[in-house]
Amino acid sequence: MSFYVYMLKSLGANPVTYVGYTNNLRNRIRLHNIGKGAKFTRGRKWKLIYKEKMLSKNKAISREYYIKKNKALRKKIKNKYK
Repeated sequence: MSFYVYMLKSLGANPVTYVGYTNNLRNRIRLHNIGKGAKFTRGRKWKLIYKEKMLSKNKAISREYYIKKNKALRKKIKNKYK
């Protein structure tokens, strides 16, 4: 089974980013956009700006953690998709 690490960018005046992992990317983004995703994502509309396919859940979790903690990388990805 494949897993995806992804980054979402909120739509609006002051966009924020969210990083997560899933095994069903399309469904997960849909859940975020209808308010059924992570608590942080509720009340916002989201656009997928980055995804990375991983071969195991452990690798996806590790990569998600790395991206979440690496502010420079997050900013670089966010600014690439203005």
